[in-house]
Amino acid sequence: MASEAVTPRADRRLHRARQATLFSLATGVWASVLLPALGLTREPDPGRVALGAVGILAFTIAQTVVLYAAVTPWLDPRWRRRAQLGLAGAAVLTVPLVAPVAAGRWPTWAWLGAALIGMAPLLLVRLRAALALAAGVLVVAVAVAWWTGGSVPRHVAVTGGIGVAVAAVNGFQVWFWGLLVDARQGQAAQARLAAVEERLRFARDVHDVLGHSLTVIALKAELAARLAPVDPERTAREAAEVQRLAASALIEVRETVHGYRAVDLDEQLAAVVGVLRSCGVRCTVLPPPPDLPQPVATELAAVLREAGTNVLRHSRADWCRIRIEREDDVARMTVANDGADDRAPDAHSHGLRGLADRLAAAGGELRVRREDTVFTLEATVPVPS
Repeated sequence: MASEAVTPRADRRLHRARQATLFSLATGVWASVLLPALGLTREPDPGRVALGAVGILAFTIAQTVVLYAAVTPWLDPRWRRRAQLGLAGAAVLTVPLVAPVAAGRWPTWAWLGAALIGMAPLLLVRLRAALALAAGVLVVAVAVAWWTGGSVPRHVAVTGGIGVAVAAVNGFQVWFWGLLVDARQGQAAQARLAAVEERLRFARDVHDVLGHSLTVIALKAELAARLAPVDPERTAREAAEVQRLAASALIEVRETVHGYRAVDLDEQLAAVVGVLRSCGVRCTVLPPPPDLPQPVATELAAVLREAGTNVLRHSRADWCRIRIEREDDVARMTVANDGADDRAPDAHSHGLRGLADRLAAAGGELRVRREDTVFTLEATVPVPS
């Protein structure tokens, strides 16, 4: 099974895929106990019927636990091993309880053996181990046929033939479920990588700007300290130079940060939409009008970046709509998605609060609202006349 980096509890579409996989597997697994239960109707001894029912019920419960563990990637591995041990114990218990049921008239235990082989893909990862399990179950089926006076070929055909067919179907579903989980993990990793790369780019820019300036400042300050006792005038000049260099470095840092924030709105829109779509979110976009002034576009780009981050981090969205338009002297951007939950961003979110303060300084406004699972962020920025 895939790792626990992405779980269906944090991803609505993966949650639905898990439910579908669980239902499909459960249908096949539980259907496999109907034919053993048919043997109960052919057994005249009430005592054997009661014991057989207990054995079949215990086996079914153990099957269900293993089935749940197989499609629950966040489950502690210790619980998964306990589920497997429980199924092994239930399977052993069925031999004395179920094997005598309808002996000679119906291969009751052989059908349970087929169900056990069918569970091999949910129990074991390696093919060799699954084949060993199938071989062991076939040996038990032969022994049960000999003990109960049943037909050995019939028991082998039911246990082996039906069991392998069920195992093939279950194996395909488990394999496909694993692919889904791995795909979602890859998409989440891609989104995290994009954010990390952007931080690294900014860190490199700041390092390039500050590295040289701070080195020179340190050397000038050291020189001023050495000259202070012997040449006060030159010390004053060096101190003034240190002050000038520090002010210059501060200006360069501010310009770098401004350049980082002043992202082209079209580029930012393409980047956000690309990341969302790579993570499986359907995006509908109304692009910005071409006549937006650069200061307005810069403010909207900052809002769009934060809105895209919120969709990825705080929601389980299937779709996202982005609309950017100009209404007379106001530019308006609306970002809506259908993944709001209890952890969705709201007016008290730190990132949104910072954006609201930034827009307010520019004369704009940030509003958020939630309707059922739809979260909508709306930003307005005045357009200078």
